[in-house]
Amino acid sequence: MSPRRWSEAGAGGPDVELCTSVRDYDEALTPHATPGRTAVVMTMGALHAGHAALIRAARARVGDEGLVTVTVFVNPLQFGAGEDLDRYPRTLEADLELAAEAGADIVLAPPVRDVYPGGEPEVRVTAGPMGERYEGASRPGHFDGVLTVVAKLLHLTRPDVAFFGEKDAQQLAVIRRMVTDLNFPVRVVGVPTVREVDGLALSSRNRYLAPAERTTALALSRALFAGRDALAAASPAPTPAPADPAPSAPTTGAPAGDITASGVTTPDATTVDAPAAGAPASSVLTDAAPGASGTPLPRLVREAARAVLAEAADHDPPLVLDYLALVDPADFTEAGDDFTGEAVLAVAARVGATRLIDNVRLEFPQRGVRP
Repeated sequence: MSPRRWSEAGAGGPDVELCTSVRDYDEALTPHATPGRTAVVMTMGALHAGHAALIRAARARVGDEGLVTVTVFVNPLQFGAGEDLDRYPRTLEADLELAAEAGADIVLAPPVRDVYPGGEPEVRVTAGPMGERYEGASRPGHFDGVLTVVAKLLHLTRPDVAFFGEKDAQQLAVIRRMVTDLNFPVRVVGVPTVREVDGLALSSRNRYLAPAERTTALALSRALFAGRDALAAASPAPTPAPADPAPSAPTTGAPAGDITASGVTTPDATTVDAPAAGAPASSVLTDAAPGASGTPLPRLVREAARAVLAEAADHDPPLVLDYLALVDPADFTEAGDDFTGEAVLAVAARVGATRLIDNVRLEFPQRGVRP
């Protein structure tokens, strides 16, 4: 099918161009791509408010004159044996509506034969040691499949900037590492997790949960928030420092224009994650990293989160923990008792037949250092 406007197909409402082949996409992209202002949001479909936040962030980044592509492709390479490839929800018409309303210009929804024209690829991108920890240990080969399809879609869509959700924290980390290590000419931007009002992180797999299972699943976010609150309660109180003049451009951390957590409420009553717990910006710490009890802060965080998860293991239905990890977001190695700086507290668990993941970003203080 040649590129078409979704509204012309009978759905009405906001416009988005649907391309169901790579050839169609090339025809649609060539006359409209603006150098420096082309963005992509990669999805497997079954779009929800979290995806809408990614698309809105992409639109804000490239402006009204830029081009935003959303890819919808259920990638078989990242599903292992016995996983939910066959039952993964396919909702293209609803996806088109959400993508259009959030500000996308093109939806690329190619068949498997277009993405893997020679069949299952013999040559793949390997995630290395980063892809063998946590999610990679639970789902062997998963990140090789993720990186292979992301690399292919980056080549096919040719963006200047690509947006990914922070909910899949390890995925975001390995993608960033691939882009750096292999010199992809694209900037990767992470967008904060969007949550339901009760704290559950939005996921396309949430629709699998029965009501009782959903209640149990809330333990994931509650455990993370318990760890975050334990850090905030035990961290030394900061003393105000003189305000810095506004720099012309950031010199460390996220690149200029990257999206950071804001703690705002979205129009559909969901919320995005609040700023990392720990010492606030523009402060000088007056104490050492351990809490008042002398217990290292990373240990306090883990203990607080584990207590919530242990209680949920006795629920009906129970929460079956896969892992709880406090890691360095740069390489997903475990954060030791003396860790300082930004960390990710991540959890994965199964409720019934559904496996869920979640995380929060935390900031561990250090004496005399401004976060």
